[in-house]
Amino acid sequence: MKKETYLKELHKLQIELVKWHYWVKKEGLKVVIVFEGRDAAGKGGIIKAITEQLNPRQVKTVALCTPTEREKSQWYFQRYVAHLPSAGEICLFDRSWYNRAGVEKVMGFCSEQEYQSFLKSCPLFENMLLDSGIILLKYWLSVSPEEQEKRFKKRLTDPRKRWKFSDMDLAGRERWSEYTKAKLAMMDATDTEQSPWYQVPADNKKLARLNCIKHILSQFEYTKVSFPDIKLPEVTATGYEKEPAAHIQIPQFYE
Repeated sequence: MKKETYLKELHKLQIELVKWHYWVKKEGLKVVIVFEGRDAAGKGGIIKAITEQLNPRQVKTVALCTPTEREKSQWYFQRYVAHLPSAGEICLFDRSWYNRAGVEKVMGFCSEQEYQSFLKSCPLFENMLLDSGIILLKYWLSVSPEEQEKRFKKRLTDPRKRWKFSDMDLAGRERWSEYTKAKLAMMDATDTEQSPWYQVPADNKKLARLNCIKHILSQFEYTKVSFPDIKLPEVTATGYEKEPAAHIQIPQFYE
């Protein structure tokens, strides 16, 4: 897909996202969208495309760091529950509670008992979310090892993307097969009728973003929210004094 075509289609979808967002707010819905996948699968890019034109006060992105010692002592789902949406809000998880079924399992960051407990309790936890009125969508972004390698190399050579690369990325490459087994086990345990997984082919970033956004919108029968016509008042000059210049004005580097 050519860049011009992609941007044109993305523009259309982002307009629909705005309509959807206002409708979610008006209806008082609570929406959670989980994005999972291997490193460099494009989770952040899809989330950015979704949220770019939306109100950050009602649309939140959650990308949690490594749990603290205090968080490690809590009920596993507790740190995620704190970020769940209230009425009229949308929450996008850039990785989620599924860390336990992926990186924690493969890297040995959790015990086998903790892992097995997660696989059993996760569907129950998600049913609790659904019963509370939360709408839950789960997306797995699939990327090939060849495409992942290309993206890693870009991260290593582009100063703007170097922060995205970590030691965990290297470890993930070395344990590709283990991650595959962990993913299949996770899907087998948590791909339920009430809360299914949706797979997104992500070797082509542009198509992955467009297709995923289109699918999200297709899950809601939203309607356009009407707003009253607003006429901006004229600014009157009566009693107006020119505002003084700032005490220290920055240099005009660009003109």
